[in-house]
Formats: sequence, structure tokens, C-alpha cells
Amino acid sequence: MLAYFIQGILLGFPAAATPGPLQAYFLSQTMRSGWRKTLPSAFAPLLSDGPIILLMLFVLTRTPDWLLRGLRIIGGLFILYLAFGAFVMFRRQLEPRVVVESSQKGLIKAVVTNLLNPNPYIFWSLVAGPILIAAWRESSLYGAGFMFGFYGTLIGSFATLIVVFATAGRLSPNLVRALTGLSALALFAFGIYQLWSGFSG
Repeated sequence: MLAYFIQGILLGFPAAATPGPLQAYFLSQTMRSGWRKTLPSAFAPLLSDGPIILLMLFVLTRTPDWLLRGLRIIGGLFILYLAFGAFVMFRRQLEPRVVVESSQKGLIKAVVTNLLNPNPYIFWSLVAGPILIAAWRESSLYGAGFMFGFYGTLIGSFATLIVVFATAGRLSPNLVRALTGLSALALFAFGIYQLWSGFSG
């Protein structure tokens, strides 16, 4: 069990640290509403990954190309919507606590962002899915150990990122605005990339 638990930890760190739409959303949301309102969004994978894991374990590596392309297009459009919201806040030069979004609404957006992001589907079909299947075949406790190691590390790392973003934002109002603009650019870039990936195949 310990071996699978460690594998979960080792996979959780890069999954959290690799720049992606969800991380960019955390930055944007933290600059907008503060870390306390954003922190519940770190738990978004617990709500969104269940269907993803079941789907990927069912089809594993046999996901049709058209399904992945369609997901990237839909996800790209949603990420562009998030980028537009961050850009509007940047243009208005708002302080991060002036416009406060509820924790529940922020969590819902984070869940949708993760559901429309193709990376978890690819990750669970090519990397984590086979490991989970192997662990579960040995023992359900081994499978649970892998999942606990992975999600404990992933959520803990996400929460740390959110606090780090908030701490950086309190250093200077100019830095807050710069990070807000950076988050808008990052979201825009991810959205365009996913649209390009979807249409180009």
C-alpha cells in the first residue's frame, strides 16, 4: 500500500504545479475575491474528477479523437469567458476585495473549468488510470492509498498556491493589478490553445 501511496504523492505534485486553466483560474479568482473565498475551489477536483475517472477507466486509452477535439473546443470557449472576466477587472483597476464572488460560485466555476479541461482526461487515461487499476486488482486498500496520496497532495498543493497568490497580491496594489492582467493573459492563451487543438485535431 505504501508504494501506491507514494506514487500518488509523486503524481500529485506535478499535476498541481503544471500550469493549466485551473491554476490560472485560481490566480484570477484570488486576485478578485481573496484567498478565503477562493480556498474552497481547491477542492474542485474532488467534485469533477469522479465522472472523469469513471469515464477514463471505462474507455481507458480508447477515447475517440473527435470526442477529445470537441471537449477542447468547448473548454476553450469557457476559458475565454473566464479570461474576459479577468480582463474586465483589470481594465477597471479593482482592488482584489472590491468585487467579491461567493465561495460556492467560485467552486462551481472551478469544477466546470476542470470538467472542460482535457488534461484530466488524458492524465487519467494514460497515467493514473492504469496505476489505479493495478492497485485495485491487488487490494482495494492499495487503490484507496493511491487515491488518498494523489488527492491529498493535489488539494494541499492547490491550497498552497492560492495562499501564495494572495500573499503576493498584498505586497503592492500594482502587483495585484499586474497579476490580474497576467491571469487574464494566461486564461486567454489556454483558451486559444484549446480551440486551436480542437479545430486542428
